[in-house]
Amino acid sequence: MLEGVRARIHALARRLRRLERRELDAFLRWVEHTGNLLHLSVLVFVPLLIAMVTWLANVTAVVSFLLFPPLAAGTYTLFSDPEGKYATPWKFVGGMTVGACCGWLALALTTAIGLNGGGISASGAALSVLFTGACTWALDLEEPGAFSTALLILVTGNAQFAYVLGIVVSSSFVAVSFVVWRARFYEQRARYLYGTTGGDDHVLVPMEDGDETVARFAASIASAHDAGKVVLFDVVDESATTRGADDRAADAGGDRSTAGLGSGSSAEGDGGATATAAERAAGDVGNSLESLAADLEAAYGIPCEVVVAADGGFSAGIVLETARRQNCDLIVTPYAEDDRGALSSFIRGLFDSEIDVIAFRSNGGRRRWQHSLVAARGAGDTARAMLDFAIRVTETGRTISVLTCIDTESQRRTAESTLADLVDAFSGRFETHVANATVQSYLSRVAPRYDVLFVGSSTDRSAASRFVSPPTFRKLRDLESDVAIVHRGRHR
Repeated sequence: MLEGVRARIHALARRLRRLERRELDAFLRWVEHTGNLLHLSVLVFVPLLIAMVTWLANVTAVVSFLLFPPLAAGTYTLFSDPEGKYATPWKFVGGMTVGACCGWLALALTTAIGLNGGGISASGAALSVLFTGACTWALDLEEPGAFSTALLILVTGNAQFAYVLGIVVSSSFVAVSFVVWRARFYEQRARYLYGTTGGDDHVLVPMEDGDETVARFAASIASAHDAGKVVLFDVVDESATTRGADDRAADAGGDRSTAGLGSGSSAEGDGGATATAAERAAGDVGNSLESLAADLEAAYGIPCEVVVAADGGFSAGIVLETARRQNCDLIVTPYAEDDRGALSSFIRGLFDSEIDVIAFRSNGGRRRWQHSLVAARGAGDTARAMLDFAIRVTETGRTISVLTCIDTESQRRTAESTLADLVDAFSGRFETHVANATVQSYLSRVAPRYDVLFVGSSTDRSAASRFVSPPTFRKLRDLESDVAIVHRGRHR
């Protein structure tokens, strides 16, 4: 009884751990999107910074509570749009400080000429805004918060100097915090958040078709990481080898008895012949792969291993199992189609796993890739994976092109912003293209300029979406370049 209870408790614990991993994985994928990351940063950092400034206001008379409205608005602007026109420390601190000084000057002038009557002077308010607009324009400090501080200083009484000093102190504190966050986290988010930049360095290559270009493409990806390695994998069809040995034995007929099989039955003799044939076939495959592995190690400077399995033939299951045993987090396999022109069942089986997969279609037997184009639908994890792989395989110093297609010109600004968010997280040289055309027509026109095109597998789309609009790779059969179809594994 106790054993049964213990087993149920362990089963429940395993389910909870799987649920926890799925929830964590879903959260990480959600926060990988730049917009979600910025919203989360606003929810976390803006309240914390305002709380710290409030604490500072409580312990010192330098900071006035009247600076909170422009400070909160400015802090939100910094963290919600860290690449925007107002997201610089100089504009943030300088704009708010200049606005307060202009308001102070306007208040002094209206008091000197007797225009500052009871209450808040309308003339002082007008002059504050006028001076602030002129000064921020001249100093290139145009910032909405400057006009807030220019007006709020009018109600500080005789504490104008303390108000300006409080603005300098509090805004400088926020600006320093923002600069550290942007430099150490936001601009390094690819390193901390995006899975492919820290993984996909152990690459398994199924060598069923013996395509050397696919192996070299995989080696280019793996060599970008210090811990990279390539595993060349092939399968010896044991049943076919057995049939071949049996056929040869049948052709030999009665000669078997005169060949000196030694003591033992003929079944044992058949088994020995079969084992010898299987070993010979595995040895031939292994020698061929070892030769290629040596070439890859010399050319790319990474370790390259060889695995040969005896099984009933290539299948997605045995490839995935080998990848797990070899601790591989990426599979690069030759592209293959079924009779209907869709992805083969083998590749679809690989896509239905937790491991990242690239289905690579070679066109021309290239060994190096100088010009790469990434065709992205958005700035999600698949697009980032494609861009990361493009950076790895493209020769150092070359510009990588990133493309998205739109249906109407009204979508152009949004598309340009999406591509900017995508490339901003990576280091390198990029050019972005927003084309008002179909993906098929545009890529057909520009493909000859590039060595390799990266497209998504569309496995993150619904079945209805793929029915209405077929995946991009189904339209690219005749392109004059290599094509890499990238699938992001779903961790479970």
